[in-house]
Amino acid sequence: MNFWVVTGLSGAGKSMAVNALEDIGFFCIDNIPAGLVPRIVDFALQGENQLGRVAVVMDIRGLRSVEQVEQALAALDEKQMEYDILFLDASDAVIRRRYKETRRVHPMAMNDKLPIDEAIRREREILQPLRDRAKYMIDTSQLSVAQTRERICGLFLDRGQCAMSLNIVSFGFKYGLPPEADIVLDVRCLPNPFYVPELKPLTGMDQPVVDYVMAAPESQELLRRYESMLEYSLPLYVKEGKSQLVVAVGCTGGKHRSITFARKLADYCRSLGYTPSVLHRDAKRTM
Repeated sequence: MNFWVVTGLSGAGKSMAVNALEDIGFFCIDNIPAGLVPRIVDFALQGENQLGRVAVVMDIRGLRSVEQVEQALAALDEKQMEYDILFLDASDAVIRRRYKETRRVHPMAMNDKLPIDEAIRREREILQPLRDRAKYMIDTSQLSVAQTRERICGLFLDRGQCAMSLNIVSFGFKYGLPPEADIVLDVRCLPNPFYVPELKPLTGMDQPVVDYVMAAPESQELLRRYESMLEYSLPLYVKEGKSQLVVAVGCTGGKHRSITFARKLADYCRSLGYTPSVLHRDAKRTM
């Protein structure tokens, strides 16, 4: 059985994650009290009920202290069944904004009468043991609903023979680094289509932009060197047991050069036998 614990900060996108997992074939159970986890495992393993892919959501609604979190993990460990953890995170500012926009009340602010900032701080403290043991961590601070869904589905859909999930993200430095990035590649040194009037409204998904960027000899050389670096380093990450690797490719605004290079690098990684997912974080932002 493929058993996953989905957890993370309130407002970081756990409900969205569950919906995405259900759509790709997981049996999902939300808001599980810590004491029921062993029973759910037993149920899922029973002959007539045996399930192939199961995801349970454990979060602050059913885990009120660090001790309860550790007890829940210990109960899972006692079952001697393999399981993994997916942790959804977001910055404090983004979580505050999301609660303000939805007019919902943070679970700890409602139950313990805490101010929102203290509720978030306390929640982080309680869930830290889960974060420490997470196989995958996704920061949704700057991801849209569709992008978050794409990231989650990319983690769990068939990746062929490679045990490492490879994600290539294009972004704009002006909007901040992707918090989850393991490798950051900078292409701001290349000719910028932004200053060509007919190319400015386009993106790296459009062939005229690709042609313009890659026409420069320095673009060809930089791509070759980045490809060489990835060819050498990716097997080393796999050998070290890295389960998820995020390669972020950035230019100024995240619309032209970074998208062009992200696509090129993804194609190259596929030629090496990997199955990367590609996300263009800032492609739809207005300049």
